[in-house]
Amino acid sequence: MIGVDLAKTVFQHHGASMTGELKFRKKLSRGSFAKFMADQPPAVIVMEACGSAHYWAREMSRYGHEVKLIAPHYVKPFVKRQKNDAADAEAIVIAAQRPEMRFVDPRTAEQQSRAILFRARERLVHQRTELANALRGCLYEYGHVIPKGMHQLKRIDEILNNPNSDLPDLMREECRDLMDQIAEKTVRIDARTVKIKALAAEADTARRLQTIPGVGPLTALAVEAFAPPIESFRCGRDFAAWLGLVPRQFSSGGKERLGRISKAGQADIRRLLIIGAMSRLTWLTRKSITEGSWLARMAARKPRMLVAIALANKMARTIWAVLTKNEDYRVPTRAAVA
Repeated sequence: MIGVDLAKTVFQHHGASMTGELKFRKKLSRGSFAKFMADQPPAVIVMEACGSAHYWAREMSRYGHEVKLIAPHYVKPFVKRQKNDAADAEAIVIAAQRPEMRFVDPRTAEQQSRAILFRARERLVHQRTELANALRGCLYEYGHVIPKGMHQLKRIDEILNNPNSDLPDLMREECRDLMDQIAEKTVRIDARTVKIKALAAEADTARRLQTIPGVGPLTALAVEAFAPPIESFRCGRDFAAWLGLVPRQFSSGGKERLGRISKAGQADIRRLLIIGAMSRLTWLTRKSITEGSWLARMAARKPRMLVAIALANKMARTIWAVLTKNEDYRVPTRAAVA
């Protein structure tokens, strides 16, 4: 087993037998790293799941090695005293030799490409929101209070074009420049949205996921890009726990104490599932909820956000079931009739 502490230029190696006996410690440059690993006989290569880890995992697999990735916070407890590259590489090996350790599945190049596309769109949305908030702040300095929301841009445009407005010319020019930047970001966001919908329409898995109520192209692509193989989860609850949609536990002495959701998992999929659940609980779509169903009973006696999180948990379990059985989602009432 070889533990590798990845870096940009210097790679620290810690070689050990499967029983933990030290074999070697090496520090190699980036150019020597690939050659050294190619010359090694097949071994178990262990790395932290950090930047470039998935790329090196694919490269090490080409050399015939078995690759395992560990989440960094699982390695930290095994670092002895001082923290340095050699201690980190040793801790990676010690952590990997624990029989109960959980590993991260390496992503394919296609998965990483889709993840980059998804994050690029998210980054543009954040930048557009920042520009919109700056525009609202500028107008607030002149007594114009504009509510939140991109649909308020028409109202802002009317204020800027109003000749009777008390805004100075310099202020109008700066605000119009912000409006142009927002429009440019919107065009780029729409282009990536179209690309995401096209990718979601091509893959059979994404098409199947979109049969679930509340799951759209963005959520389907996020599941394909960020989720590990669904077979790695024993049940739907494990997948929901991986997403951070289960209560955080403060249990002790045999007494169970549950708190808020842990938020300890994949944030992108979790956020989209909650947004999809909220869309099913709006005043317009609540009419389609079957009377007497689990969702209707929850919505009648619980706050809407709490119901949305519970529904997102249920949607995560449904995603696991749909992908495991390779079947489209079936509405429970219709399934009962059939």
